[in-house]
Amino acid sequence: MDQQNRPINKTEEALSDYKHGMGAFSEHMPELAHHFNEFSEKCFDEGALSQKEKQLIALGISIVAQDEYCIIYHSKGCLDHGASRDEMMEACGVAAAFGGGAALSQAVTLVQDSITDLTQYKQ
Repeated sequence: MDQQNRPINKTEEALSDYKHGMGAFSEHMPELAHHFNEFSEKCFDEGALSQKEKQLIALGISIVAQDEYCIIYHSKGCLDHGASRDEMMEACGVAAAFGGGAALSQAVTLVQDSITDLTQYKQ
């Protein structure tokens, strides 16, 4: 990876790792990857729930599932669809009601770090 395209923080590095991993998976299992991506994209289409609301739900589920890549991915999705830090923290609180301290520990680390990392260069 050249210097210009190198991730600039831990969050972007994790997103890059995920993208490369999915690319490798797609090379080995192109049909499965295509159908998975098509299904996932359809699930996040605007409907009765907005894309922002769907990203907030996905963030909460990711936290309870303790899936660090999905936590980072959906933190970015929340921000990309206009969720505020307060909305994201509220979703983290709901996740903690289901996942307890383990979920809360993800919220106070990964989610907050992701928000900081992904917004620091946009200000």
